[in-house]
Amino acid sequence: MSKFSLIYLCSFFLLLAVLSFFNIIYSYYFNLYLNVDTYIYTFIISLIIGCGFLFKKKKENKISIFEKISLVIIGYLILPLVISIPFFLSIYNISFIDCYFEAISGFTSTGFTIFDNVRHLDQSLILWRSSSQWIGGLYFLFSIILLIDVFDDNLKKSLTDFLSFNTSEMFKQSSKVLILYTILSFIIFLILKLIDFRTFNALNLSLSLISSGGFLPTNGIDKIINTDFKKVIFSIIMLISFFSIFLSYNLTFIKKKNLNVFFEDFYLLIYLVFVIIIFFIFFNYNENFIDILFSISSSVSNIGLSFQNSNSDLYFIFLLLVIIGGSFFSTSSGIRFIKLFTLIKFSINDLLSHTNPKQILISKMTFSEKNIEQKDINKYFFTIIIFIISLLTITSLLLISNINLDNAFRLGILTIMNTVNSSIYGLENFDFFNLNNFSKLTLIVFMIIGRVELLTILILFKKFLFKN
Repeated sequence: MSKFSLIYLCSFFLLLAVLSFFNIIYSYYFNLYLNVDTYIYTFIISLIIGCGFLFKKKKENKISIFEKISLVIIGYLILPLVISIPFFLSIYNISFIDCYFEAISGFTSTGFTIFDNVRHLDQSLILWRSSSQWIGGLYFLFSIILLIDVFDDNLKKSLTDFLSFNTSEMFKQSSKVLILYTILSFIIFLILKLIDFRTFNALNLSLSLISSGGFLPTNGIDKIINTDFKKVIFSIIMLISFFSIFLSYNLTFIKKKNLNVFFEDFYLLIYLVFVIIIFFIFFNYNENFIDILFSISSSVSNIGLSFQNSNSDLYFIFLLLVIIGGSFFSTSSGIRFIKLFTLIKFSINDLLSHTNPKQILISKMTFSEKNIEQKDINKYFFTIIIFIISLLTITSLLLISNINLDNAFRLGILTIMNTVNSSIYGLENFDFFNLNNFSKLTLIVFMIIGRVELLTILILFKKFLFKN
């Protein structure tokens, strides 16, 4: 393993040590001694591993794309092992597979949980669950930067303008992401406090929402949001993880920016407004549009939260919003709207150019002056194909586990898109605790697959199945 890979992993182990230390302070401050030893063990283990990686001598080698993909996947496998320690050593007598399932669900910002009654958990453990989502969202953004050369040049340049692929530039962009991510988390916390959320709830939700996670500090969102005003504000806050993490930065320094950096977010805004208008015209028959707006924001941002009385009749439409996802540089999952839009646009133009000889093929990127290359279109196409194959695979595996077809299909989509199960998808009462180990392992694998960008799976297959 290269020096860069070790530094990359040790950074997150040390960050886990910081979060563990924060939980220790929190536990002592509020006299929560029930599970405080578990965070001390987690702190020591994270610190030892992080420092051990940091000081291990390795030659500086140029890291290949295959090692980068492997590095990201290794991180998704071993970091949750440390995250699972407080669950495993807690007083709740949880099996290792359940602890790892909860840790993976948190780290991938999915939100599936084996806990039936969150209110019975120690507050420090609830905070640890939310922290696992916060660090998982940050890891995902760092992974996008690490794997950015998997994606097309036009998309990269339109979003980050000056990003190159050397170690120095990666560190610079990662530092920017860390600062923006932390500031936005704090802003979400302040907004939630201003609209009269309890400090504990505001803290946990700020850690979860910024990462597009689905963990809650209580049994249902209904227990926290009890007014229409709070619903509207919360709906807007959820959109922070829908748009690019760089949007606020670009708006702040707009005079120094090329307007191309705003195009993806601009089209996302048009898409969002269009969806809201369609729902308002055709699905507002119960005069509950605020609840529908909440569900729309929750679905497009891949958070998945909803109220218990939400109408599940529209679950297929909400699942489509989940599949499409948000911005390329957001913490949301999904295939990504801009990829689908560009692929559809290119396909229509290509079809028209064959049916009408006078038609000029428009091959420019939606948000760039450069032409779309065929290899980029192939990448978008393969992403959709891999999603379909992944969905069929996980659905089949869940069917083997005696989960009915309807639930297996819905759960498969939510797993790959790292979105929590709730009433808008008709799965609010799904019992993860009593699933057999095969089902839990299946969900664990596909939660990770959904987070490492589907195209990277194809690249790994190419590496191991083909010599050239």
